[in-house]
Amino acid sequence: MSFAENRIFVKRQEILIRDEKLTLLPQKAIYWEKKSALIIADLHLGKITHFRNQGVALPANGVMNNWERLGNLIEEFSPADVYFLGDLFHSDYNNEWIIFEELSAEFQNTTFHLIAGNHDILPEFHYQKFKIKVYKETLCVGPFIFSHHPLKEKTEFYNLAGHIHPGVVLRGTGRQSARLKCFYFSEKGAILPSYGDFTGIYKMKIKKVIRYML
Repeated sequence: MSFAENRIFVKRQEILIRDEKLTLLPQKAIYWEKKSALIIADLHLGKITHFRNQGVALPANGVMNNWERLGNLIEEFSPADVYFLGDLFHSDYNNEWIIFEELSAEFQNTTFHLIAGNHDILPEFHYQKFKIKVYKETLCVGPFIFSHHPLKEKTEFYNLAGHIHPGVVLRGTGRQSARLKCFYFSEKGAILPSYGDFTGIYKMKIKKVIRYML
């Protein structure tokens, strides 16, 4: 299975959080160079297939767009670890698990971690089959605590989370508008944009904490 085609070359943004350099990627992921890690939230893999099976008219090529972007990222950075901040798969088992099996076989030197989200409802043996390490609530790595839902309580760690699908709506003088996914940063934590296609956005208030839009 090759992911060499359709790479995306656009501007990246480096930021410093707790003295750790993180690179915000336009593919809606974070690369943590020191730990050789990719951090991704809310892929909802299988969502397009799920809704197409229910008769909802979504384009079939959206399925492979998700997988190609993910495969390209892993191929480019060769991360030791990939951390999924919840909602890796959407709903029930479907054919996209077969694609994930091919991807995990392609990148055997990468360890996949899943901090379980509300859509990760399949029995644990499915994840074990593909050697995905599952954490039911949170995972601490370095100065960060990974979770699916943003943590309400204050901790000594900086929280990296998903679930919200943050975005902004930009409006022009000619009544034109654009809905964009974004990274959302605050003093105690950050919320990553949803990685998957057709996942929608939650409109965030535009303040200084908005650092990077996609």
